[in-house]
Amino acid sequence: MRTELAVIGAGPAGLAASLAAAARGIRVVLVDAATETGGQFYRQPAAGLAAARPEALHHRWRTWERLRDGLAASSVHVLTEHHVWCVERTSGGFTVHTLLGPQQEEPAEVHARAVLLATGGYEHVLPFPGWTLPGVVTAGGAQAMLKGGLVVPGRRAVVAGTGPLLLPVATGLAAAGVDVAAFVESTGPGRLARHGRALAGKLPEGAGYAARLLRHRVPVLARHTVVRAHGDDRLTGVTVAALDADGRVRPGTERRLPCDTLAVGHGMLAHTDLAEGLGCGLDGLAVAVDAEQRTDVPGVWAAGESTGVGGAALALAEGHIAGCSAAAHLRGTAPDPASAALKARRALRSSAAALDAAYMPPAHWPEQLTDDTVVCRCEEVTAGAVREALDLGAGDERTVKLLTRAGMGWCQGRMCAVAVAGLAGCPPSPSRRPFARPVPLGVLARQHTQEELS
Repeated sequence: MRTELAVIGAGPAGLAASLAAAARGIRVVLVDAATETGGQFYRQPAAGLAAARPEALHHRWRTWERLRDGLAASSVHVLTEHHVWCVERTSGGFTVHTLLGPQQEEPAEVHARAVLLATGGYEHVLPFPGWTLPGVVTAGGAQAMLKGGLVVPGRRAVVAGTGPLLLPVATGLAAAGVDVAAFVESTGPGRLARHGRALAGKLPEGAGYAARLLRHRVPVLARHTVVRAHGDDRLTGVTVAALDADGRVRPGTERRLPCDTLAVGHGMLAHTDLAEGLGCGLDGLAVAVDAEQRTDVPGVWAAGESTGVGGAALALAEGHIAGCSAAAHLRGTAPDPASAALKARRALRSSAAALDAAYMPPAHWPEQLTDDTVVCRCEEVTAGAVREALDLGAGDERTVKLLTRAGMGWCQGRMCAVAVAGLAGCPPSPSRRPFARPVPLGVLARQHTQEELS
């Protein structure tokens, strides 16, 4: 398939970008791995579930309706269940390589003059003793079960970690009938208050979540953390403890909470695999972009969580700006993003930076890891094995990986790389993965054969 602009990712940023570009006369193909558009934020229940009130599970539902209806009325060609594993620069532009359907075995390609990456983010989860027990899920995973499957992960849950995602997860589970035994947040109110001016626009939303927690009688444990999950075949409870001002567990404050579910998360990380494969520069662990959301690779734009985690509203603003910019450059005209989008981006980036500074994982979390705590789940590498590698002279993720196989498994370090870096005492480094997802060797062989024949 050939088009002018390929947009990868059908979440808020990708939808806003596609609609903005299509409204300016650009032929757009929107590619996403899910069966429906909306991304993780607007994840929809399967049609067969016949959800009577899906809007009850969502925040800003009217915005989703405008995006959904706008997409249906637009000229955007939507390709769902297309899993992008690589974007390749070619003489005529770019080739988006995808794998089709749930089996991800059959290849398909989209050829475009320009590419817009709206690949979103994924959850940041730090290990702790017992975190591999059945019943321990990520906060986003619990929310995805509720939104997409209309099911809950258990009857009695603890929601723990840090970050604004925990609030909608806890209130959503409580509203669905789950007994939320505790809301455990490692950040204290004082840290949020220090960023009060930048977070002023978030106060009504935060107050709404707080009111819902109160209405459902959910105990809130601020400046606390989970130190251990208990159980043999599955989760039976967690031990939580208070943190001091330095982020260390305060001795004598431990308490055990019975539960069959722990929804835990420590924020989000940007998906940068496709951007890195194209050679795009990074700003820390996110894709670097200019004022028009352009990367430093000509013909490639990026928007949303891939350029820095900031929430759906920021993703919508960035997507609109990126779509306008891409359309203008493809048509050889000056970009014309609405001033409202530029103003919104500026304010939302400020609040996103404040949230990022306020919601920090406890500084001394590695001290709570026993030597038998699994750090890399794919390769079953323990904290003790990582520490042994450090004793042998390893001082970064790559050397630990070479000595222990941590990060060599199915997820290629997406789950464990930050934890390994924390144990090593070094900042996380870019992934530099050649492919964004596993690819059957047969697909690669066929592609190589076709290149030789051409």
